[in-house]
Amino acid sequence: MKDCSLDNNEFPGWHGTTIVGVKKDGKVVIAGDGQVSLGQTVIKGSARKVRKLSPGGHDVIAGFAGSTADAFTLLERLEAKLEASPGQLARASVELAKDWRTDKYLQKLEAMLIVTDGDLLLIITGAGDVLEPEHDIAAIGSGGNFALAAARAMMDSDLDAHTIATKAMSIAAEICVYTNGNLTVESL
Repeated sequence: MKDCSLDNNEFPGWHGTTIVGVKKDGKVVIAGDGQVSLGQTVIKGSARKVRKLSPGGHDVIAGFAGSTADAFTLLERLEAKLEASPGQLARASVELAKDWRTDKYLQKLEAMLIVTDGDLLLIITGAGDVLEPEHDIAAIGSGGNFALAAARAMMDSDLDAHTIATKAMSIAAEICVYTNGNLTVESL
């Protein structure tokens, strides 16, 4: 899949989708588009790349960019880590990132995750990174930089997290051909 970012080497692992997370005024929203592309062909326009998980009764939202099968593998592993450490998203995320980096099978997975428990907003990568982004905005995928820039421009406004996330996704969909406006939005 092609990447809409300026330099593929600068943003490894980012693939044809866009996910944005916005934290503002005690609310966290993760929004993702629904487009699945194979090369330059749109295969599906209504995929759900943002999901609510409830391991151990603690709600977590996860959005993924990259290979769908790889992302589902990572979501299952994240759920297992959360069940082992209920209510501890940071710890579960670090444990997932360690496994992802050291396990020969997991190392081949091509996906990235944005996760939140309503308090933390994190990006998890296959390079072993668990990142808490600045400015309370996280974005991944081919249109991630467009959504990130749009969301940052709106953060000082009176708009709420939901509106910022959906407007940022709309702007990304207008710019990136691998992103559409068919959104899945979850919030905590």
